[in-house]
Amino acid sequence: MAARSREAETELARELIHGTPGAFERFVEAFRTRLFQYSLMVCGQREDAEEVAQETLLKVFENFDQLREPERIRPWIFRIARNACLMKRRKSAFAPARELSLEELMPVRDDGSAERRFEIADWSALPEQKVLQSELRQVLEEAIGELPDIYKTVLLLRDVEELSTQETAEILDVSEDVVKTRLHRARLAVRRKLDEYLRTHGN
Repeated sequence: MAARSREAETELARELIHGTPGAFERFVEAFRTRLFQYSLMVCGQREDAEEVAQETLLKVFENFDQLREPERIRPWIFRIARNACLMKRRKSAFAPARELSLEELMPVRDDGSAERRFEIADWSALPEQKVLQSELRQVLEEAIGELPDIYKTVLLLRDVEELSTQETAEILDVSEDVVKTRLHRARLAVRRKLDEYLRTHGN
């Protein structure tokens, strides 16, 4: 499914480069919702996310001649969106006074020691209908939203947008090892939140 999606995006990129009539409208239809959802998770506010999504689409329209490799349209677009999000966060009235560190999101041992521990539910064992429940999806979105930006962005690009480790590293200007480390930590933090929910609401 992901491979077919990538092929369709690449073909759309070629159409845009060649000026095929209606190509940009199809591009907007394909990416508008995804850009808004990504921007909402990163920016945290609907007003900012709407502006970032619109700004990203405009920049893509204005600079599409700079895309040299059609097969890289997805990382190219989300790099533009990430930069727009960063600029918006710096200016936004909604920007937090400070961001929680990943360590602040992690559980502490009951014995009062400073050592952190992880007790993670096995997602693969969950029945599909439970995963799809709106309440659980909300918990997931909240857990991602609470992550510090450096972890949140990696998780969104790798697990939601299904970009490769290399593509994510290029977008964020970090090494692939840094991407892998941040993704691992982000997943642990998010899984811990879901684990808490499942332990509380599980049958």
